[in-house]
Amino acid sequence: MNLQGKYNSLQEILKESGKVVVAYSGGVDSTLLLKVAVDTLGAENVLACIATGASLAQSQYSQAIEASENIGAKVQTVEPNELADSAYSANKADRCFHCKAHLYGILTDIAKEGGFKCVISGHNFDDNKDYRPGNRAAKSFGIRSPLAEAELTKGDIRQLSRQLDLPTADIPASPCLASRISYGLEVTEERLKQIEGAEEFLRTLGLVEFRVRHHGTIARIEVHKEDIKRIMAEPARTQIVEKLKSLGFKYVTIDLQGFRSGSLNELLTEDEKQKSR
Repeated sequence: MNLQGKYNSLQEILKESGKVVVAYSGGVDSTLLLKVAVDTLGAENVLACIATGASLAQSQYSQAIEASENIGAKVQTVEPNELADSAYSANKADRCFHCKAHLYGILTDIAKEGGFKCVISGHNFDDNKDYRPGNRAAKSFGIRSPLAEAELTKGDIRQLSRQLDLPTADIPASPCLASRISYGLEVTEERLKQIEGAEEFLRTLGLVEFRVRHHGTIARIEVHKEDIKRIMAEPARTQIVEKLKSLGFKYVTIDLQGFRSGSLNELLTEDEKQKSR
């Protein structure tokens, strides 16, 4: 199916859904979903819900609100408070399941109270191939994934976003800050703030796509291979070390393999992944 056919399919799926609550993060996928939902169903039939908390960087939240306002969507902020759940903060391989379960529980309640027909998420067709325990939570709460149903891949979504002049078309993926914390290391507000502060600082140096992985006393920086020399050169190297140590890290390292999405999952066995699906 070509891109136009997939877009038409997405619109038909949304029309079937009727009045919807969108699980909105401000990322590439959920922003496109929100835009098409508003265009297809009308703003009065769409409610975007964004979860706030320590695991969402403040800069990302601000950008998400601005994008939703430009789309003309009504936005409601929710606070799942997943940090209060020991199953989440223990940070095992199924952490994302517990996070999404808290969020989807709130959103399904909002949908029922507001007379919305269903809750939809920005899960895309490529996500079906990836390790994503949050998908199990979506299934258990009956959350629909119109982008995946229409077989829209990440590349398709970026192309459609450009055609619709969305500011998110070419932004890098930015999963929650908790995804930077090594499995088995407790997720705390302090550690999330350390990661947020470190990544915001690296952004001021002109870096675009990267991660600061939290390994307790160690910060492991992943940048694209072409950026490694850049952050090793002075004065950037000294500035990075001083800043990250001021945030509480004892050691600052650079991963010579370079940036790769979901690198912490490399530590999981296939058995651990299967148990968390």
